[in-house]
Amino acid sequence: MANEQHATFGNKDGMNYAPKSAKPSLVCAPDEFQIAAMALDHGHIYGQCNGLVEAGATLKWVYDPDPAKVEAFLAVFPQAKAASSPEQILLDPEIRLITAAAVPSERAALGIKAMEHGKHYFTDKTPFTTLEQLAAAKEAASRTGRKYMVYYSERLHVESAVHAGRLIQDGAIGRVVQVLGTGPHRHGSNRPDWFYRKANYGGILCDIGSHQIEQFLYYAGCQDATVTASKVGNFRNSGYPEFEDFGDATLVGDNGSTCYFRVDWLTPDGLGTWGDGRTVILGTDGYIELRKYIDVARGGEGDHVILVNHEGEFQFDVRGQIGFPFFGQLIRDCLDGTELAMTQEHAFKAAELCLIAQRDALQLQVSEPVDRFA
Repeated sequence: MANEQHATFGNKDGMNYAPKSAKPSLVCAPDEFQIAAMALDHGHIYGQCNGLVEAGATLKWVYDPDPAKVEAFLAVFPQAKAASSPEQILLDPEIRLITAAAVPSERAALGIKAMEHGKHYFTDKTPFTTLEQLAAAKEAASRTGRKYMVYYSERLHVESAVHAGRLIQDGAIGRVVQVLGTGPHRHGSNRPDWFYRKANYGGILCDIGSHQIEQFLYYAGCQDATVTASKVGNFRNSGYPEFEDFGDATLVGDNGSTCYFRVDWLTPDGLGTWGDGRTVILGTDGYIELRKYIDVARGGEGDHVILVNHEGEFQFDVRGQIGFPFFGQLIRDCLDGTELAMTQEHAFKAAELCLIAQRDALQLQVSEPVDRFA
């Protein structure tokens, strides 16, 4: 039920906390902000492009060396034209931004090339697989003045996550003390070979852990953080020795806030979606729980925001109520030279911390399970 809300005590009805914004209107004129899609290795490219197009971007080109991927992309975005080579996009003066979802280990090189050709770059997460790649991208972004932005979709493209940020900014739970995050994913089948090679995907904390670290920095208002502990393991996929299907980490922010998150590829087949992602944000004056993708066992979809503070208990279904302001802000940032969508420092810091968590992770020694009841 849209805008569902419940208060158990007091005179407040929750309307101060209910969604207030409709989906944003177009932020630019037709053809004012032309973009191209490249490297269609991950399905997130569709979300990246859809968010930008909904905000007013003109999708002019698409390129991938695999014609089947291009054909599938054009079936969704028929307004785009298939480029014959990367150079056709890189040398097109009308293209302001290149968005891509390359194999993770190849994302930095493509982004540097895009920036050196005068284009802003918007990559799928994780943006890097090594600290050396991060250092090279930092240098290129500084030298060229172009943006290296990252699709941290679990906060940017989830309406409940957007609304949580607004509640925190409005002081609904006071100062953020801790962020707890879970990022379970379904392993599925028909994954490409690179998905299982550590050198290509970077490790579970580097990959899907990047979502969790980015949202911690954002919600807690941290400029930096220290990784105090991290662990990774392979519990269910021994046939892929370089694959990690479990990881967790603990961080302490530079303002004293803390974070614990767990990510995995262990979502059971019985769940009605790919993962029961949740976030719990504790403040000095209340807490927020996000049920992002499913209201498990209750027959509902995701985007549920639960708020408890001194005024009462509230629950909001925000799906279709908020929209995704990041994409319009990113377009205007590229056109105006501002940093409203996300600062470059924030994008790079989240990437750096996930790389450190991965580098320093304890490798769990997983043994065969023992039947305790035998």
